[in-house]
Amino acid sequence: MPSLPGTQDRAAGAAAAVRIRLAAAAAAVLTVAAGLGLRAVTAGSAGKYGGDALYTVLLVTLVVLVAPRVAPLTAAASALAVSWGIEFLQLSEVPAELSRRSAVARLVLGSTFNAPDLLWYAVGAAAGWLVLTAVRRQV
Repeated sequence: MPSLPGTQDRAAGAAAAVRIRLAAAAAAVLTVAAGLGLRAVTAGSAGKYGGDALYTVLLVTLVVLVAPRVAPLTAAASALAVSWGIEFLQLSEVPAELSRRSAVARLVLGSTFNAPDLLWYAVGAAAGWLVLTAVRRQV
């Protein structure tokens, strides 16, 4: 029995979305592991700012996980906007108060504003964009 027009295209698109989501989930897990490993083996600025960059790389992977067909630049810009938004939120007392109550909030929101973090979030977004662009060209 012949298939309906476009059915195979939709099925192929759905399968591609699943593959992209699995790859994004694996990349997210690896990014978290890299961040935790970096903090465990480094001290000072290298660990802190490397962690900031990886935080935004993680957000890039989460954007792709939610929207697998998103353009690399859109994924990176979205992750950067969230990173910067959270950093600027630290100018208020909200993240600091939540961080005192929860280790998860401390990891996700931080507690104090630090202007150099903004640069390192941009570095992470650029790295995420470069990797995602390279991967998309391979497919």
